[in-house]
Amino acid sequence: MLPYLLSWGVLASAGLGNARRIPGSTLLALGAFLTLLIGLRLEVGGDWFTYSGYIDRSFGLPFAAVFLETELGYGLLNWFGANWGGSVFFVNTICGLVFSIGLLLFCRAQPRPWLALCLAFPYLVTVVAMGYSRQGVAIGLEMLALLALQNNKLLRFWGWIALAATFHRTVLVLLVLPASTLSGSLRFSQLIRLGLLAGAAYGLYSAVIAPDLDYYVQGYLEAEYQSQGALIRVALTTLPAVAFLLNRRRFQLIPDVQSIWTLLSLMAVAAAIGLFTVASSTAVDRLALYLIPLQLFVGSRVPDARLFGIPPGTWNQLLILFSLAVLLVWLFFAGHSHAWLPYRNLLLPF
Repeated sequence: MLPYLLSWGVLASAGLGNARRIPGSTLLALGAFLTLLIGLRLEVGGDWFTYSGYIDRSFGLPFAAVFLETELGYGLLNWFGANWGGSVFFVNTICGLVFSIGLLLFCRAQPRPWLALCLAFPYLVTVVAMGYSRQGVAIGLEMLALLALQNNKLLRFWGWIALAATFHRTVLVLLVLPASTLSGSLRFSQLIRLGLLAGAAYGLYSAVIAPDLDYYVQGYLEAEYQSQGALIRVALTTLPAVAFLLNRRRFQLIPDVQSIWTLLSLMAVAAAIGLFTVASSTAVDRLALYLIPLQLFVGSRVPDARLFGIPPGTWNQLLILFSLAVLLVWLFFAGHSHAWLPYRNLLLPF
């Protein structure tokens, strides 16, 4: 447990300092640390042995055969890890690196980057990146896609989402986001953009989702799987979503950026409603993971929005304490936290 608390403590101490930027050298050091923390973990995470099984099944297989096992990108990493060396640690390190790059670049773009990182650590880093390797990579790439979309770089957005889909296909739900930047008066250029969006979405769906649609329907919906703690996890995203929807003007965003995060916030509210109306909470829970960047985007802006008249410094401290509470509650009370304890790493002597 101590490695988790120490890691959080470093981020929290920097967050309390109200720093508005992260120096390049510090960013590199953080990237290396997070990559090793995630990539060289030993039997840590609820799906550890499932992911180890991918390596075992990939050993000695013909190169083309491994892509029948899982998504293209993840299958490729497993084939190299199994047949070229490095085993599951190679796979996890590359996944940790991609995730960390996405997280750090996304947090660096926020007004309070250290606060964003502090808010990310308890669940996004500890649980998702260390527990759901494939979705962790997909979310890291998603955050790069969101940065591209905010800068109106639509092709780059599609590229990041397409790459993310080679690790977990459910990320394609985010293809709806560019529609939020279309204005009410659809000019010819916007109609072309909408057509390209529809074509790209259909192409990705046909190539990635459609072949295994029955698997997702049967595995998530018809089986009516239920996720422990889904309500709490979805609530952690719904709270900042509601705060954003009720106070959008206070965040002082340009119209397109405000529209993107408004749509994501509405999706978070829909996820909360879905927990009570969809047969499988697991389906809602796994899709809601892609809404976690809301916690970082909104959380890093709440202090300067002065919600409820609370000064920025006080908000900053409250949010950091809240992130500690999330970490402690998860470590002590989550049904599967035992799979993360004790934390072990190839580089640690104990």
